[in-house]
Amino acid sequence: MEEITVTLFDVVFSGNDTVYGLTENAVDAAIAQHGADKAVAFPDTAYSLPCYFGVTGTKISNLGDMKAALGTIKSLMTREKRLNDVFMSGIATALCAEFIEALKYIDGAAPYEAPCYGHLGDAIIRELGVPLVTGDIPGVAVILGSAPTAQEGVDLVKSYQAQGILVTLVGGIIDQCEELGYKTGANVRVIPLGKDVTSVVHVVSVAVRAALIFGNIQGGDASGLMEYTMKRVPAFVNAFAPLDPVIVACGAGAIALGFPVVTNDVATAEAVNIKVPKSLIVQPDVSKFNATSLEARDIKIKITHIDIPVAFASAFEGEIIRRGDMQVEFDGSRVDCFELVQTKDASEVEDHKIEVIGPDIDEMPEGSKQSIAYVVEVAGKTMQADFESVFERKFHSYLNCVEGMMHTGQRDMIRIRISKDTYNAGFRLKHIGEVLYAKVKSEFAAVVDKCQVKICTDAAECTKLRHELATPVYDKRDERLTTLTDEGVDVYYSCIMCQAFSPSHVCVVTPERLGLCGAVSWLDAKATNELDPQGPCQVITKERPIDERIGEYEDVNEAVRKFSQGALEDVSLYSIIEKPMTSCGCFECICGIEPLSNGVCIANREYAGMTPIGMTFSELASMTGGGVQTPGFMGHGKHFIASKKFMKAEGGIERIVWMPKELKEQVKDRLNATAKELYGIDNFTDMIGDETVAEDPETLLAFLEEKGHPALTMEPMM
Repeated sequence: MEEITVTLFDVVFSGNDTVYGLTENAVDAAIAQHGADKAVAFPDTAYSLPCYFGVTGTKISNLGDMKAALGTIKSLMTREKRLNDVFMSGIATALCAEFIEALKYIDGAAPYEAPCYGHLGDAIIRELGVPLVTGDIPGVAVILGSAPTAQEGVDLVKSYQAQGILVTLVGGIIDQCEELGYKTGANVRVIPLGKDVTSVVHVVSVAVRAALIFGNIQGGDASGLMEYTMKRVPAFVNAFAPLDPVIVACGAGAIALGFPVVTNDVATAEAVNIKVPKSLIVQPDVSKFNATSLEARDIKIKITHIDIPVAFASAFEGEIIRRGDMQVEFDGSRVDCFELVQTKDASEVEDHKIEVIGPDIDEMPEGSKQSIAYVVEVAGKTMQADFESVFERKFHSYLNCVEGMMHTGQRDMIRIRISKDTYNAGFRLKHIGEVLYAKVKSEFAAVVDKCQVKICTDAAECTKLRHELATPVYDKRDERLTTLTDEGVDVYYSCIMCQAFSPSHVCVVTPERLGLCGAVSWLDAKATNELDPQGPCQVITKERPIDERIGEYEDVNEAVRKFSQGALEDVSLYSIIEKPMTSCGCFECICGIEPLSNGVCIANREYAGMTPIGMTFSELASMTGGGVQTPGFMGHGKHFIASKKFMKAEGGIERIVWMPKELKEQVKDRLNATAKELYGIDNFTDMIGDETVAEDPETLLAFLEEKGHPALTMEPMM
């Protein structure tokens, strides 16, 4: 690497000094106003001030702690003219920015208004875990400052969004997007953080917490933290001219974390003779920022050509189509709609044939509700009927990736909205067929040789097809699924997709215990193995039981030792206390023992309140993720809650004493059915507390005693 000139050192150190001075003044002013004992922390995170905790291992709880911590930050601001000193000054700048931002949240303040988000909670980071692992989010862009023109800025944002990249915005680019009416928000993965340069720390915080949550990096392991973010968090920075010393100092911090910085500020680069190959890159042409950034971060974009008139990318999966923006709606709750995959003989399928039966969108009244049924017929020598439902579950994601299309539900309870903008761009029913055809053929090429799509919007025909074709198929599948038990199959499957973030984590997926992310069932894992025999889901035999009570097998232990590279020795499938399965960090729920009630509380990722265990979801998760075994705590999917194998070793679902009301409603029917079948208990969920009943153990115990909850008379858990 070429030597850095003194002028670059001066710029970075000057920017660092400026931010440090602002931070010191801000902390002193806050203490003068509130007192040194005033609590300070970001909301909805287990790490208080995540960046400072990640670098130092110390949690700041009040303004006095923050004042003392300034000395630690000052110690990072060495002024030797060495490359490492530039990087550490950049880290110090980021920590100062974090302090300035944290002060905005004192007394539960909400300092950011739409469209800006500011701090992003731990739950959001866990939600990003799965798409980052699967590559649906191939990278994270940080765009800082104002583009030469608003159109150039929006074009850059849209180019990343169309590739599925998560885009975060800081500074003038936010105003430029608003000026041109460009949609932003977490639901479309374009997140304006804030207009002050210090708000860039909120995306730095995301990277740091990814290391803490998924990577089992311990607070204070600064070198391990920076190695993790460099290798496993695919982020980069685009900084528009002009670069002032504060931005350059922030850029040094980004480079220290492994995030290359691309800028169009030729004048500043030449003035300070910036030469940091592959880390700080001068690209005068903003239209080439995208290609330059992806090359610098070595991000490969998977391209599947789909012949539709609008963009197709995972960034649009969360897009909401409001009624006023809707051209047409297909609503299975009001009229007959369904989606179905059927396996056919090769002679019955004409590859890439797309047939539309009934009126097209341009023949439907604006804003109307219509019927729709689409049947995807596939043929292949290795295609299996068990894969049909796996394909169908993918349709939700496929259709939501279409810009201006919203899909919810599955089977015969789907709802699809198509926006006016997408309709005006030329989108018609055949394009739904193009999306389904292209994605099925590309993702399932190993088992699908031919594929055709039939789309029906004729109301009478949809009704007929639903009752005569779809419903019998669904019923047959449901009957098949009820027979899938852990005892009834010969093999389980591993899933190590999350090792991109959690190197030692291994999921063992069984018919009655899906992956803890909630996205991988036994059938999904089976299909994944068939499609990619060397991929993340490998066959695990179960021929040598050690202890069937807790679900421990020598075969499974050997597999987890192998797939965790020796980090995990043994695991049980049915116990929360004895050798519980590891958790990566992107689990849907976490279960923990509540001693006073002799049961367990379950919190889901969306729940931000307190649990009777005395910890929030984020606090529970901070001690459970990262691929480690934590007896007494367990990450899991929502569907597993109603399983007959849920905590079977400790007494099963009768141990559940509390869960958030929203989660309880989601699992109510299945959980009540399991309780009735296993224990003869009617309406079991009425016995389970929630946040409207209690957030502390004493109040919860009183409620459980009143309801006669079975956990109170069971053997002690500990």
